[in-house]
Amino acid sequence: MSARGWRLAAGIVALAVLIALPLWVRDTYYVNIASQILLFAVFALALNVMVGYAGLVSLGHAGLFAIAGYACALLLQAGYPHSLAIAGAIAAGLIAAAMFGVLALRASGIGFLMITLALGQIIWGIAYRWVGLTQGDNGVKVSSRPQPLGFSLASAPAFYYTTLIVFLLAIAAMAMLMRSPFGASLRGARDQPRRMNALGYNVWLIRLVAFLFSGFWSAVAGLLFVYYNNFISPQAATLQGSAEVLLMVISGGSGTLLGPAAGAVIVVITKTIVSSWIARWNLVLGLIFVAIISFMPEGLVPGSARLWRSGLKLLRARGAAPAKLAEPQP
Repeated sequence: MSARGWRLAAGIVALAVLIALPLWVRDTYYVNIASQILLFAVFALALNVMVGYAGLVSLGHAGLFAIAGYACALLLQAGYPHSLAIAGAIAAGLIAAAMFGVLALRASGIGFLMITLALGQIIWGIAYRWVGLTQGDNGVKVSSRPQPLGFSLASAPAFYYTTLIVFLLAIAAMAMLMRSPFGASLRGARDQPRRMNALGYNVWLIRLVAFLFSGFWSAVAGLLFVYYNNFISPQAATLQGSAEVLLMVISGGSGTLLGPAAGAVIVVITKTIVSSWIARWNLVLGLIFVAIISFMPEGLVPGSARLWRSGLKLLRARGAAPAKLAEPQP
């Protein structure tokens, strides 16, 4: 079987497992953990657009994530229906992403990272200090979940399938973007920005559009987060949140479609399940990250694919050697 055939088969098996998960995992707790993994995978995919494809590391995406979540929660609290709250939240996320992009894209490299970090901390400070709007540490509660087409999302399996659909849409959108001419220009702006400018491309505008696309999916992830918890607080906008999603991208493999999802699995399981057994779960997460970077510097998914290819080549070489020995000598 060719490499493409193996990838297709693996994708079909993974999709079948995801669809069947609530059927064989009866415990609601673990179904909710799976939903959490998927929503953070969407968030990691959004950041991966900037880190993996644009070559710009951001430490402020938790701010975009939180802005959308707060916008949705506050609109619902004001009495607006879910449809308007969701639309308003996505609009708020896109406006915030545009502002972040205009300010942060004045620089690149460490300058871009520091500007996004500062912007993210500003959002956290507003969420923490503006008690009259955000209720500070008490957070904003959401009393219900939407019912698209009359389908209730109150149960854990229903919300899981909704999150799975959004995750698959995010994967499809990322794949289409990266295979489009714009995706090629974005990678060109990442690898050779001066040459792209010389060829007549507006590198700043390309990066801004990528930031808006990333901001849109960050806002979608923020919406899923609010409806998952029925609550949002300043904790959603912390530097730790931005660092954790960046860790998901790097550990899973930046610049790949499935790498951020694999990173989300590692981080969420360590935070939610391993932490119930081990008090110092941060140490465990750090050791996992160090091991991945040491043995698979390109990330877990690309590194695993590399080891798989190496293993196949070794097996083929061993199978070919006895055949050569068995050939009659002239």
